[in-house]
Amino acid sequence: MDQAYLSLLRDILENGAKKSDRTGTGTLSVFGRMFRHDLRNGLPLLTTKRLHVKSILYELLWFLRGDTNIKFLKDNGVSIWDQWATPEGELGPVYGAQWRAWNGPSGKTIDQVAALVQSIRSKPDSRRHIINAWNVAYLPDESKAPQLNAAEGKMALAPCHVMYQFYVVSGRLSCMLTQRSCDVYLGLPYNAASTAFLTCMVAQQCDLEPGEVIYSLGDAHLYSNHLEQARLQLTRAPRALPRLTLKRKPPSIFDYQFGDFELLGYDPHPHIPAPIAK
Repeated sequence: MDQAYLSLLRDILENGAKKSDRTGTGTLSVFGRMFRHDLRNGLPLLTTKRLHVKSILYELLWFLRGDTNIKFLKDNGVSIWDQWATPEGELGPVYGAQWRAWNGPSGKTIDQVAALVQSIRSKPDSRRHIINAWNVAYLPDESKAPQLNAAEGKMALAPCHVMYQFYVVSGRLSCMLTQRSCDVYLGLPYNAASTAFLTCMVAQQCDLEPGEVIYSLGDAHLYSNHLEQARLQLTRAPRALPRLTLKRKPPSIFDYQFGDFELLGYDPHPHIPAPIAK
């Protein structure tokens, strides 16, 4: 994982085009990159800088709850969504709403996650094992602040990790994440680990072994205020990846708790702070 990630950092620093962006920060950007990781080789959690695993796991559990208010996150010491929420903590119909309650015809809502697990169990060879977050009807108006979009019933932010596609072969479950916009320094390490956690959970629920995680990136960029941090990270040697143990098999994909996840052997280099581009 680290080697592929460091290669992407190097690629962007050497080949990235200067582009403007929604936040006004400016980026170095490349388009169309892919890498993959076999989960038999450990969890793809970066070792060249320490990641806040608690935030990654609680965010994923929050998605699976179908929640779109930051109260659950704040109650568990996670602040990564705070700056985009309304004073009441609302974010509009972001990931959790699309995953668990996609609006269909005649007001019917569709639970994509429950349907995914059932589909993998009953039709493992299907090519339709998908969770999609890109609901055009609820995309935000980029001319308005995230909080105003949320207050008006739109998403505070458009989804970056837009689609997960799962694939079963030889008793192993793999997942490909398609990410339209990728903040490579801050966002990708979290998204990569979160996808791996989700894949392991779905695999356990479907009595499969975890396979590969594949990352397909559209606009992969480094913000202009992350360049020095990226150069520092490139000086660090990767260490052994940690191993994940799921300590129990809950009744459903929606019943996992933070204490169900045990990471063994996570010994990363120190954290490298970097500001979020707002």
